[in-house]
Amino acid sequence: MTHTREPTGSTQTSHRPPALHGGGVLISFAPWIIFDVVAGPSTWKLAAFTALVASVVLSLPDLRHGTAKILNVAAIVFFGVIWILGFVLDRHDLIWLETYAQVLSNGVLAVVALASLLTVPFTEQYARESVPRELWSSPGFHRTNWVLTAVWAAVFLITAVLGLIAVHTTGAGDWLNWVIPIILLVLAIKFTKWYPAYVRGRGSRAG
Repeated sequence: MTHTREPTGSTQTSHRPPALHGGGVLISFAPWIIFDVVAGPSTWKLAAFTALVASVVLSLPDLRHGTAKILNVAAIVFFGVIWILGFVLDRHDLIWLETYAQVLSNGVLAVVALASLLTVPFTEQYARESVPRELWSSPGFHRTNWVLTAVWAAVFLITAVLGLIAVHTTGAGDWLNWVIPIILLVLAIKFTKWYPAYVRGRGSRAG
């Protein structure tokens, strides 16, 4: 998630929440998207392996600097466990995993996002990459990322619930698994771009 940094000489705007564009966090979603797209009754093992490799590759730059993003770590753990289970469980036990694999992936994303609200909102990890360190502890910066993370958590949770409903219903699978989730994803991306700018504009008017 990237930000437009204000000129260092400007004291009037230096405390405003910077603009977020969503690029960084969307890249971290790539393994989860890969899994949702590829996973099926006969392809979920391949989907888990592909997502695992993508997660490791995305984590390498952070690991070189001694840091790690919670989304990437969660992806490595989740897809690694799913891939291993595919080899250690028998066919009968795998039926449940095959059926609910996509529901589980979205559910894990929701849990990770919600848990990060108790410590550091996961969007804040991306925001810090292009924001001066002195702003990291500012209430506005933390509050903005708390709201953004909460919105993403809601999208993940709704998507998981829709997937669960799709498993137990017929005739609406495409809407529940693809159409509505994609609409929610687009809306979340647009909100990620709009909300910080709105907060900055409101702060300017108040000033």
